[in-house]
This record gives sequence, C-alpha cells and structure tokens, in this order.
Amino acid sequence: MQSGLQYADDALPESHNHRKWVIVGFFSFPVLGAVVAIAGSVQNSPVDSALSNSEVVIEAVELNLADQGIFTFEPLVAEERIRRGDTLVSLLDRMGVNTQGLGPFMAQDKIAKSLVNLRAGRVLSVQQGADGDLKWLRYKSDLDEDKQESILIQKMNGQFTAKLESVNFEKQVVFRAGQIESSLFAAADKAGLPDSVAIQLTEIFSSDIDFHRELRKGDEFKVVYEDMTLEGRSARAGRVLAVEFVNNNKPYKAYWFKPNGNQSAAYYDEDGRSLKKSFLRSPLAFSRISSGFTTRRFHPIQQRWKAHNGVDYAAPTGTPIMATASGTVKFSGVQNGYGNFVEIQHHSGYSTAYAHLSRFASGIRVGQKVQQGDVIGYVGATGWATGPHLHYEFRVNRVPKNPLSITVAQSEPLDRAAISEFKRVQLALDRRMELATAQSVARAQ
Repeated sequence: MQSGLQYADDALPESHNHRKWVIVGFFSFPVLGAVVAIAGSVQNSPVDSALSNSEVVIEAVELNLADQGIFTFEPLVAEERIRRGDTLVSLLDRMGVNTQGLGPFMAQDKIAKSLVNLRAGRVLSVQQGADGDLKWLRYKSDLDEDKQESILIQKMNGQFTAKLESVNFEKQVVFRAGQIESSLFAAADKAGLPDSVAIQLTEIFSSDIDFHRELRKGDEFKVVYEDMTLEGRSARAGRVLAVEFVNNNKPYKAYWFKPNGNQSAAYYDEDGRSLKKSFLRSPLAFSRISSGFTTRRFHPIQQRWKAHNGVDYAAPTGTPIMATASGTVKFSGVQNGYGNFVEIQHHSGYSTAYAHLSRFASGIRVGQKVQQGDVIGYVGATGWATGPHLHYEFRVNRVPKNPLSITVAQSEPLDRAAISEFKRVQLALDRRMELATAQSVARAQ
C-alpha cells in the first residue's frame, strides 16, 4: 500500500509521507516512507557545509520496555495521510478496513457527518482487528496552537458511535539544520524537518526569496521551532520561532515576536522590521513558471503573436491561489478568455488579477475585503487555456507590469519602546541556534 498525499505534477512540493504502525501505549516504528514529488529545482553552485546533519535539542528518555507490559499486544493502529480527493470510505478501503455500515451511519450522525470533507495532508488513525473490522478511527482537527479536537468513531457490538475529544499539547523546542541539494523539501526530509515547518519558511520569506526561481545548491537553513507532543509522542510541528536562511550566499533572518500594545505578533528581521511586505512574490505556494511577462508571445489558441501581460504558473487543478496583497475584490466572475477571473484593487493604484480559475473560494465576491495570503480561488483551465495553470497580472494604474521585477516596499520598524524587548528575544534565540549548531557540528566530526 502506498501512503501519503500525492500530486500529479512536478509543480508541487516534495512531501515526506509516512505510514506508521503503533503498538498502542508502548512504542512505534516506521514501516514505509515515500517521496512522491519534487518542488522547485535549484541551480548548481556547490557549497560545502557542516550543517547537513541536524539535531533535536532535547534530552532523550529511555523506556524500560520490560516494565511496560511489552509482551501484551493490542491490535495495531495504522496512521494514513489523507490525499486530495479522499473520502473516509475510500481511504479506509485503501487501508484494507471493512467499512460495511459506516456510510449509512455517517449520513445520519451529526458528528460523523463532519468527516464528509477530509482535509488533505492530515492524518487518520485507525485500529482494526485481525479480521479487518474497524475498532475505532480518530481524525484530528486543530482548534488553536495549544489544543486539538479529535472526532472519534468507535464500533462496538456491531454498532457505530461518534464523539468529540479535546486534548492539550505540551511544547518542546527543536532545532534543525540542513543544506539544499535539489529542493527545499528534499533538504527538509534529509534534516528531519516536518513539511509544515518547511512551508512556514516559504511563507516567512515570501517577499524576499522567490522559492520558484532563486534557490541554489548549497543554500542553508537553521530553524528553531515548537514541537507539539501528546503523551510523550510528537503530534505535530508548531510555530517557527527563529530561522536563518542563506540564499545565494546572502543570509536572511527572522524572529517571531509579539510587541506590547497594539502591534500584532509577526516575524521581524534583525533590525526589527516586519517581514510582511506589501506584496507576496508569488500567488502560489509552489509551482513552476510556464510563461513569463513579454510584449511578444505566440498565443497557443489564437495562433498569433501578441503581448503576454502576466506570468503563468503551471500547477495541478485545485491548487490554492493566494491574494498577494490586502485589498478589495473589484471583479469576480467569468471574463472572456480569462475564464473564471478575480481582480483585486489594492492601495495607491495597484491591482492584481488572477485568471483561469477552476472555482472561486467561498465569499469571494465584488466588494469583499481580503487579506494578504487569503485563498481567493483554485487553479484551473477555464477560458482560453490549454492546461491547468494560473495567469497572474500586476497592474499600476491599470497598466500591466512584470510581477517578477516589481520593487516591494519595506515595512516600518518597531517603535523605540518595543525594540529593546525585541533585542532581548533576538539574543536569546540567536544563542540557542549557536549552541545547537555547535553541538551539531561536533557530532558530525
């Protein structure tokens, strides 16, 4: 059986997916891991580094298995990562679980009905007996960063029941470091960095580094982040607290900081400037550029030469599209060759346009305000399109400009009252990274 979230196009990120089998209450060990796709290639620029090894800066706790009743075996628990398009029944069928009676139960139970729409990338835990019958299943959904809610479906005496469970996480701080050889996600896998943390890196530096075009072989990263644990086991990665990313020999640093007063928590650079810029460098988290901005391009459908006033990002149908800046929806609907089309009006005469969408995100209508990073629609091939992709335009006073060459405005720095507290936080995080790096290098030698 294969495990993990799979994509059909090399335009999406490599994912490090595992299926784990767990002897309930005692120990776990990996059975199968698969690398299923590749994100953004890098250009060759060999740089040697001692950071290819990584360490978790926590103290290991040894278990005396003989004292834990290790010889009393319970039915096995399988953990399967949900793929795009999965339904609960199809996923269980793939896992070899008997689903007889589950469909009708989900149709009439209020709690179980919420499992009709599973979120790709999340994990479903299932316990089944030797005969393949379902014992229980658990689907976890986040409430906030410190709590999690699970939907638990059990089968007892041939009858299904469903209930909600809330659990509290414990936090530990983890350090990882790595070096880019082929892609960010390949390097993250090698360093043991969760995919969710790698995605956070792309979001943190989204206005400074174009992860589609600007990664280089030899680029390095060092990350301090929170790891959320349940009953002593890592459950999911939390927020990145500090990160240094060296791209093409240029270092970028970011620190999570919450100033006192009205300023919101955000990532700040070494000088105390917010890393949230006016515009993101790309409306898609991961993709590849299939056609650039040009005054003369042969149109594949119209069969004539004409200007191409935007950038095309090839990506599978259904890939989420983000608003690159905050603004107000000026148009949402079908527009000629653009197909399903969204235009957003921003400040100072700036506007952005998004074409060929397969569908619109909920609530995206004329007059609706959106924030930078909000999902406004999904990649498709409507209108004059030969395949699924996003056509993205950047306009200044209605005049198209090349989105890849725009100058992004700098953010305002922290005020004088907050900067001294920020420097204390920055110093503490820097010391933690320096200590962890020294330990990692010492072990590598």
